[in-house]
Amino acid sequence: MENTRFAGILGTGHYAPEKILTNADLEKMVDTSDEWIRTRTGIETRHIAAQSENTSDLCVHAAKQAMEAAGVTVDDIDFILVATASPDYVVPSTACLVQDKLGCTHAGAMDISAGCSGYIYAVAVASNMVKAGMYKHILVIGAEILSRLVNWHDRSTCILFGDGAGAAVIGETEEGYGLLASDLGSDGSLGKILDIPASGVAEPVTHRAIDSGRIYIHMEGPEVFKAAVRHMGATTLKTLEKAGVEKDDIDMFIAHQANNRIIQAIAKRLQVPADHMWVNVDRFGNTSAASVGIALDEAVRAGKVKHGDIVVLTGFGAGLTWGCDVMRWM
Repeated sequence: MENTRFAGILGTGHYAPEKILTNADLEKMVDTSDEWIRTRTGIETRHIAAQSENTSDLCVHAAKQAMEAAGVTVDDIDFILVATASPDYVVPSTACLVQDKLGCTHAGAMDISAGCSGYIYAVAVASNMVKAGMYKHILVIGAEILSRLVNWHDRSTCILFGDGAGAAVIGETEEGYGLLASDLGSDGSLGKILDIPASGVAEPVTHRAIDSGRIYIHMEGPEVFKAAVRHMGATTLKTLEKAGVEKDDIDMFIAHQANNRIIQAIAKRLQVPADHMWVNVDRFGNTSAASVGIALDEAVRAGKVKHGDIVVLTGFGAGLTWGCDVMRWM
């Protein structure tokens, strides 16, 4: 008989850089206001990495917390997945740099490029690798330093993004616990509404690209907003059905922290009450692949996620990508 394994999150962690950029600070940098930012996004502050910090450094801080919470050491980690849109380098992968900095000497490592959905993708991939018996413990990290990829003269994007990292250790769980179902989707035909035009071999970084601002995040806000609400709502309903879970059974709902209006629109569609949600976009801004991991760790450490709870994670990002993980908490 086939050996059925169950896998999920054994421990979480997060890290946010020390420097905090407020809306009042942004008022001095671009033509905007605290009231305008808060009413349209819900964001009040965001963390900004120091020049001495790279994405791999943020990963290491968050990873150490997650490993401590899971009760594992670097020697227990068999594989590392880093979800990021702001890697230290194109090559080598940020995951390989994290592997070296942590000292996980026998771990495989790779990056996942799925934009803001990266953490959702990584949790699903890692859980299924453990279920398949490939590895025992996988370190999953979503991390970004988007402050270096935004045009600080573009008020439509520079107000949105922050830096940080969220991590989790994935391993085998008791029967019936861990990841119950997941759904991962994409639509590359809409990739141009959220991209960095000059960032690869199709359009290399040149002096002209730098001067024209094509090396920075470009986003068509209204189109992204509509797609995010539509796809995060749909993927969540699809995954709940796969898991055999009703909307009323959700104990903790964490959506990608991009914009409070998006989060509330999805919660309304799913009829999730406010006390069954964790929202921190006001304090962190949009940290892309890090956002769900940071929010989950905060909720866990605040005692809002308990043994046996149904936890739903959903995200949407560049690609376009979207996804959802439904789990029963260990």
